[in-house]
Amino acid sequence: MNMLPDKINSENELEEILSRPSDPLVEFMRTLDGDLMILGAGGKIGPTMCRLAKRAVEAAGVGKEILAVDVVPLPALEGIGIHTLTCDLLDLKSVEGLPRVENIIFMAGRKFGSTGNQPLTWAINVIVPYHVAHTFTDSRIASFSTGCVYPVMHVFDGGPTEETPPDPIGEYSMSCLGRERMFDYESTANGLKVVHIRLNYAVELRYGVIFDVASKVWNGEAVDVTTGFANVIWQGDACSQVIRSLDLAESPPAILNVTGPETFSVRQVALQFGKLLAKKVEFTGKENGMAYLNNASYAAELFGYPSVPLAKVIEWTANWIKTGGTSLGKPTHFETQDGKY
Repeated sequence: MNMLPDKINSENELEEILSRPSDPLVEFMRTLDGDLMILGAGGKIGPTMCRLAKRAVEAAGVGKEILAVDVVPLPALEGIGIHTLTCDLLDLKSVEGLPRVENIIFMAGRKFGSTGNQPLTWAINVIVPYHVAHTFTDSRIASFSTGCVYPVMHVFDGGPTEETPPDPIGEYSMSCLGRERMFDYESTANGLKVVHIRLNYAVELRYGVIFDVASKVWNGEAVDVTTGFANVIWQGDACSQVIRSLDLAESPPAILNVTGPETFSVRQVALQFGKLLAKKVEFTGKENGMAYLNNASYAAELFGYPSVPLAKVIEWTANWIKTGGTSLGKPTHFETQDGKY
């Protein structure tokens, strides 16, 4: 693994680091049987997942095909040798027309704008998973879920583990549990092998909890600390763990929490950004100790600690914002505790 740079100065540099495969991932690709298809490849994380998988296959020297599927064309991925397909996953016949592959990473889902159009949220988060689960009963599937299916917990509790029963708050989180249940149903009925990836939160320099806090500090906006604690993981590390988790897929489905090892204070991270950006930091709200947290100690045992530590993400983000780096324009609403996004 190459040394991490002090700064990331362009989107090309960012994409290269996000999609840089680790030695364990390359070795995993040598042992993985069959091709890999990524459903919902055009979202925030999908392009990173596709590029990472493609580079890992190339580094492994194996003839494995990476397929990327979304409702819209993906010319940037096609341009680097990834087989791209368009498919309306809400249409069962379209899903049934997709190639049968041994390995699937399911990333399709809806979060932003869920409040105000709940029927569409439920359709995408529940009907689409059923179509996929019903069609690909012979595949192994790593399905993106969210740590928001767990209850909001006090920081002193250490975050939910994979054994913590789900207790979602709000329709978005309920629909995400519905997504899991569709895969659970087909797993029970037809032996589909699945691992549910309960992720919160993946971050990079254009998006995520760290970017949101830094942006507020940079723009002189008050940082809401009502939800005063969070867990995050570098997006490249999250994608690497998800690909490798295909080995965990089983029937009945397995569960894997994915996030970084630290539970950090939003207030302290904001104050750190104040120093790095030479800005006065204002706060609103008061910590109540409650947050959507995630205990990923099992993933750390399986895959080791992330290659990009939290401190490095903070340094990179400060430089990115200070030098006018781009934003995806999608706030995480991490401060939300009522399930309304």
